[in-house]
Amino acid sequence: MDNNHETKNLKPVRNEPWNKGKLIGAKPPLRPSHVWSIRTKLQMADRKRDLALFNLAIDSKLRGCDVVALRVDDVAPSGYAMDRAAIRQKKTGRPVRFELTDQTRSAVDDYLRMTGRKRGQFLFAGRGDGHGLTTRQYARLVHEWVASIGLDPTKFGTHSLRRTKAVLIYRRTGNLRAVQLLLGHSKIESTVRYLGIEVDDAIEIAEKIDI
Repeated sequence: MDNNHETKNLKPVRNEPWNKGKLIGAKPPLRPSHVWSIRTKLQMADRKRDLALFNLAIDSKLRGCDVVALRVDDVAPSGYAMDRAAIRQKKTGRPVRFELTDQTRSAVDDYLRMTGRKRGQFLFAGRGDGHGLTTRQYARLVHEWVASIGLDPTKFGTHSLRRTKAVLIYRRTGNLRAVQLLLGHSKIESTVRYLGIEVDDAIEIAEKIDI
């Protein structure tokens, strides 16, 4: 049997696709009822770090890589959480500002009192001294939180937390420019795609405006 004949009969080896068995595409935001349910669960379990992390992720509207990169200086340079904070985004290099609500500041302050974390340290500690939480560890926590209130964890992810408040702000105000600034997008088109805005959404907003 010649080599050419052997080559023709060989079947190509196919690698498993990275997304086999996984749901891909945009992760949906959490509903306000989901947010309150998760908060209540974390409060009842006295999970101070997780409560601070969850609340801050919702308020900040940051990507997961930026949430885990936060340092104490970014949100509590004097030892107490500030009303507003600003960071430079890892993905784009663009600065973005965000608000910290009363309940988020309270959760962060409780967490800092418990852990004694200081300026220069990562806000959310991971495994080992001096190491921050990794994006993978953060993703696992999000799955755990979501599953704890009966939602399918495969349908939600860290981006769900980033989108939650942004989508709510848009639905209540229709102010795309405000959402663009809060998400740190350079183009309004990116915000439109990110929010999944359709023509019907735009018309519904227009119908509420009388001239």
